[in-house]
Amino acid sequence: MRAIAGALLASVIGIGLPGMARAEGEPAGDFDYYVMALSWSPNWCALEGDGRGAPECRKGAARAFTLHGLWPQYEEGWPSYCRTVERDPSRQESEGMADIMGASGLAWYQWKKHGRCAGLPARTYYQTMREAFAGVKIPAVFPRVNKQLKVPAEVIEGAFLEANPQLKRDQVTITCASGMIQEVRICLTKDLEPRRCGRDVIRDCTLKDAVLDPVR
Repeated sequence: MRAIAGALLASVIGIGLPGMARAEGEPAGDFDYYVMALSWSPNWCALEGDGRGAPECRKGAARAFTLHGLWPQYEEGWPSYCRTVERDPSRQESEGMADIMGASGLAWYQWKKHGRCAGLPARTYYQTMREAFAGVKIPAVFPRVNKQLKVPAEVIEGAFLEANPQLKRDQVTITCASGMIQEVRICLTKDLEPRRCGRDVIRDCTLKDAVLDPVR
């Protein structure tokens, strides 16, 4: 494990390296566990954010892994756009999530699609997202990525496992898109304790040369 994380660090400092279909409109609160998704912000910017002029993609934003969402999940599949009696978050409440999510618009969208399914008031859901994010240590090497790297996806997973000894391999999965590292997904109980991911979530990216764009 240390060798894997060390290989990633070597790349940073210049040494180099050789679903399930979902339903919609379910009752709020009916789910089995959470999936917390952490996006590699530079790659999201390269694939989508630059074209949108997203503020978190501006040079100097210095975003590494950011919180994409905290998704209620079934053992197979997931609910979305659930029916809830809870009010939607205020603009101010959504803006308050930008420090860990990059933009208030993402926070609002995550509430609308996923948060309503948690069966929590919007304020509590946002706080739960913040607690989940704070409960995982982002390996210190990632904010130091200052050039484009091509690494095995398992290196990313290994770095997270080394930095978070409470996590096991079947509780973490790495996803890729267009040849790039996309997300680290961590499975959590409703009490935000690590747990095994459902079989439709455990689909690790197997690329040996996945692109990791530099922090801007």
